[in-house]
Amino acid sequence: MELAAGLLLPFLGTTLGSACVFFLKDKLNRLVQKGLLGFASGVMVAASVWSLLIPAIDMAGETMGKLSFVPAAVGFVAGIFFLLGMDRVIPHLHLHEEQPEGLPSQLKKTTMLVLAVTLHNIPEGMAVGVVFAGLISENAGITLAGALALSFGIAIQNFPEGAIISLPLKSEGGSRKRAFFYGMASGIVEPIAAVVTILLTGVIAPLLPYLLAFAAGAMIYVVVEELLPEASEGAHSNISTIGFAAGFLVMMILDVALGG
Repeated sequence: MELAAGLLLPFLGTTLGSACVFFLKDKLNRLVQKGLLGFASGVMVAASVWSLLIPAIDMAGETMGKLSFVPAAVGFVAGIFFLLGMDRVIPHLHLHEEQPEGLPSQLKKTTMLVLAVTLHNIPEGMAVGVVFAGLISENAGITLAGALALSFGIAIQNFPEGAIISLPLKSEGGSRKRAFFYGMASGIVEPIAAVVTILLTGVIAPLLPYLLAFAAGAMIYVVVEELLPEASEGAHSNISTIGFAAGFLVMMILDVALGG
């Protein structure tokens, strides 16, 4: 039961965010959106440090001593370059970009935006899967409470992303149900990626320190490349800064208090 809850929590966050289309008339208030994106960024950075990088270093420390930073460093860089490559290979629309000239239809813009958020959700699903794989292997120093804290933190982060997809689609003339479906569909890759990772637990166990850091690098890339530019654009960027600090603090407390 706990495993299923941990895997589905991030998808629930995306679904609830997408459901805003049934309750809000047009779109999220710009200040609220900035605060939520800043909060999401803080959650992801704190999760990357406490739930991924620190466990990776602790695991490697058992056998590598003072070189325990090596798997974390290698995995982190690999995660950054993986997302960089995906960014270049998969055509998508960045959250902070306007629709490029030459797009033939609203459908293409919709598809590109869904691809962007889906791209973000892959490393988040991997992060959840890797942490639960570490929990199952019982040699990563990861507790159930800590793993659930990571899932909950990512679920919080996914809420504004679901709304960012569904609300603009509704305001541009789409039906509420269709807008909700597109937003929800962008999050389905998370439990899929998590389940695939867990199924490979026996194979990946020796590589867990690298994979934990890989997920951290991928998540940090999403924060710096997508979430923070959108949160800081235009006036009142201080709202996103406050949101970032709040998100970082909440995730840090969740992870340390529940995962200790």
